[in-house]
Amino acid sequence: MLQGTPFHPRTAALCQGRNWRRWSKYVVAGSYELSPEREYWAIRNSAALLDVTPLYKYLFSGRDAARVVNRIVTRNVEKCAVHQVMYTPWCNEHGQVLDDGTVARLDENVFRVTSADPNYRWFCENAYGFDVHLQDVSDTTAALALQGPLSREILKQSADANLDALGYFRLTPARLRNIRVTISRTGYTGDLGYEIWCEAQDALALWDTLMEVGDAYGITPTGILALDMARIEAGLILIDKENFVGKRALVQEKQRGFEWQFMGLDVEWESLEEIYARKGLHPQLPMTAWRASTPLYVENKQVGYASSGVWSPLLKKYIALAHLRKPHFEPGYWVDMEVTVEHERQTARARVVKLPFLELERKRK
Repeated sequence: MLQGTPFHPRTAALCQGRNWRRWSKYVVAGSYELSPEREYWAIRNSAALLDVTPLYKYLFSGRDAARVVNRIVTRNVEKCAVHQVMYTPWCNEHGQVLDDGTVARLDENVFRVTSADPNYRWFCENAYGFDVHLQDVSDTTAALALQGPLSREILKQSADANLDALGYFRLTPARLRNIRVTISRTGYTGDLGYEIWCEAQDALALWDTLMEVGDAYGITPTGILALDMARIEAGLILIDKENFVGKRALVQEKQRGFEWQFMGLDVEWESLEEIYARKGLHPQLPMTAWRASTPLYVENKQVGYASSGVWSPLLKKYIALAHLRKPHFEPGYWVDMEVTVEHERQTARARVVKLPFLELERKRK
């Protein structure tokens, strides 16, 4: 049964259109206003406050915690210092990605791993025989993302930590007034931002504190539709260690040459105008992100698919994330993306580009 997060008593009162979306077993706001546009611009111009509690959260602790986490994920956790965070996927024995998330080293032998989907059973199978305690803390840990160029100033008004010294993908224990939290310099927007983790029982006090302090900075409750728009404009990962589940399969694929790559697409405006003009229409652009498998073609042969896309308000262009088959993933290559116009399938030209679409210096400074 779907339920509200610990922040639901506050977010429900603010959600004007009752635009709720499912995220794992919770409901969260898709947008608080009828359109996510103002919330998107809060991410880019001021500060956006997002409920990210539905992320699954697992604690690994004990003498072998580092060995177990290192066995599971593709990143080298041995290189992860205390109070550092790494973004990473994890794979099965065939090198197929099962999920991705962050690994935060809270102490020498304590790690918090987040994921989009439940992974408790998979983690337990890989922890068998090791001296490690695995705990699912998804229900007892609440989390907010505070994202945007003014996010640091808001936190500095209420937190007792030195946020000017907190580096990118680092974390620090702190108090926001009297609330014990962990603040991490992380997020999914490609902008300056933080995630604040607390006990679920302190969730409402944390929300109220940030909203009160952030009022002078234009803080804006923001839903996942605006987050989706921002995340399409951003990010990628590395594989950099000796051994992990699926390593052998990935090495063999690398030796053969990768058959697929994850790339970006810039959809050509003139091409969009042309296919809509045939129906006597102006181009109709997706103002919220779509998530659907959309075929990509070269000379009428499918060479991949786009997985999500949106009109970028900041970049002023239609962009999409795509999985492309060799050799069509080279930057500068042109493909045709399927577009439905008046219930008929058409194709618009799109140029393959490297990711991310948007790289803001303030994200790391």
